[in-house]
Amino acid sequence: MSSIIQLLPDHVANQIAAGEVVQRPASVVKELLENAVDAKATDIKLIIKDAGKALVQVIDNGVGMSVTDARLCFERHATSKIRLAEDLFSLGTKGFRGEALASIAAIAHVEMKTKQDQEELGTQIVIEGSKFVSQEAAVLPKGTSFAVKNLFFNIPARRNFLKSDTVEYRHIIDEFQRVALAHSNIHFTFYHNGSEMFNLPASTLRQRVVNVFSGKTNEKLVPVQEETEIVKIQGFVSKPEFAKKSRGEQFFFVNDRFIKSGYLHHAIMAAYDGILKDGAQPSYFLYLTVPPNTIDINIHPTKTEIKFDDEHALYAILRASIKHSLGQFNIAPVLDFERDANLDTPYSFKDLEGKTPTIQVDRTFNPFSDDTVNKHYATSGRVGSNSGNSYRKPEPTAHWESLYVGLDTETEIVEGSSISFESEEVTGSLFNDEDVEQSVQNTYQIHKKYIVSPIKSGMVIVDQQRAHQRVLYEQFLTNMTVHQAASQQLLFPLELFFSTAEMELIGELKLSLVNTGFVFDETYTEHVVISGIPVNVVESEVAILLEQLLSDLQDGIPENSFSQNDIIAKSMAKSLAVKTGTSLTIKEQENLVNGLFACKEPNVSPFQKPTFITMRVEDIDKKFAI
Repeated sequence: MSSIIQLLPDHVANQIAAGEVVQRPASVVKELLENAVDAKATDIKLIIKDAGKALVQVIDNGVGMSVTDARLCFERHATSKIRLAEDLFSLGTKGFRGEALASIAAIAHVEMKTKQDQEELGTQIVIEGSKFVSQEAAVLPKGTSFAVKNLFFNIPARRNFLKSDTVEYRHIIDEFQRVALAHSNIHFTFYHNGSEMFNLPASTLRQRVVNVFSGKTNEKLVPVQEETEIVKIQGFVSKPEFAKKSRGEQFFFVNDRFIKSGYLHHAIMAAYDGILKDGAQPSYFLYLTVPPNTIDINIHPTKTEIKFDDEHALYAILRASIKHSLGQFNIAPVLDFERDANLDTPYSFKDLEGKTPTIQVDRTFNPFSDDTVNKHYATSGRVGSNSGNSYRKPEPTAHWESLYVGLDTETEIVEGSSISFESEEVTGSLFNDEDVEQSVQNTYQIHKKYIVSPIKSGMVIVDQQRAHQRVLYEQFLTNMTVHQAASQQLLFPLELFFSTAEMELIGELKLSLVNTGFVFDETYTEHVVISGIPVNVVESEVAILLEQLLSDLQDGIPENSFSQNDIIAKSMAKSLAVKTGTSLTIKEQENLVNGLFACKEPNVSPFQKPTFITMRVEDIDKKFAI
């Protein structure tokens, strides 16, 4: 019997390993950028073509590599950060060349150029699918250049699983932002298809955050600073009024490495408890520094999750430091025990004793006697006297009859009585008796959530929020398909600021948004100017509507135009639909019910949830059966 278990060929093993390391072009970007950072580069350029599918190139001015290292870095299990197994628990860098480069070279065309500062000539290596094509000396500047072309060229099935260029490009932006935010002392430049997308000079942490997310980020930030024996925390959190529905601008960095931690995120949400709206997410950019031997960064293939030795203490410190910062900058409500000097007792009154007020009583006072009252107030009822009685009865107005001199009462009466009114003859009823009976209220709202309407067989119970979502969804979809959406012009155009990634999304959605009724005056790199909005949208809801739309499109925009319109229509319907708890008039209830049953698919909402249920009279009778 032949053996079943066999050793894999090297090229197959490399391709399998590449599947674990390189999932998409953004994975290549992450590895090459981190390698450039560990090469002690001060200037790093990222060049992308076709969302990384055609080219991913990273150029740095780091230390470069020797001829031996240049060839060795593409070998499997080659690394610069591990010598012993114990080194896995005290990693201080991201890894200078090696390990991932072998996986990248197995599924792409790689061209590497590198040169050390003290050498006269550099090394140029070309690899295609793990096969060395050429290696030669070349005149090069100091540093290293990696160009990865035709990703997954030898694995067509894997290439077919890549998303659209828009989705892949957004993942590349995410990886670039994570590395750029972690290393504010490095100058980063990002080019996509020949256009400069980011130019981030070396700066402070605050300036780096503002440069990456642009807009009005600076006024949103609240600094956080704390240092203990366990952890050192620095960074920024956003003010509560700038919280968003999406979780896009949330970054944790542990020892300059981006991580994701639901546990630490819960600590931040606990610090914001009571000052955030429901469903709102604060932005934060927090840098944690801990001893390397107290964390394990190898529990996840992409190293975005970390295991801490003492998570509970870290949770408490993070929550307390953020709560302190929010209170220190008067963001959160706090108790203020500072004394106002104006309310202090003057020194001149320090030893004085308070005087007891004297009370005078007139036992002969009769409130029903005019003489007594006039005499009493003439002698002791003056305002400001020491009698202690500050009340003074108002004097009666003398000669009040003179106010009516010159008015001819009789004439007024006569003129008023001479007015005649034209009588109206009732010729008939505008409505028939049957119509009057039909105008009786046919809908009823229950708990500001359901609308009940009687029918021949029983009654219909409509969920008002889901029903309105269905009505709006079909309206928006029709407008985008027919291109006949109505717009209402704004007296003062709206100027809305967004991050670079969000502006890219808005640029992709612009045509579909115009078809729904939006009118864009200008579109800049950091903000848009809107002069018209759809008829059923309130001006104050525009920012919330676009923010919700961008949040719903976090996973990317589909290439199919119908699918794109479908997502936009669903998002806008969800944002603009009447919410549970809203009181509706009888007319609004009837319009909503009539609009629902005029839809093509009235049975379910855009999110495939039932919009109404029917109860027959027989079902109700069964409830009362004994």
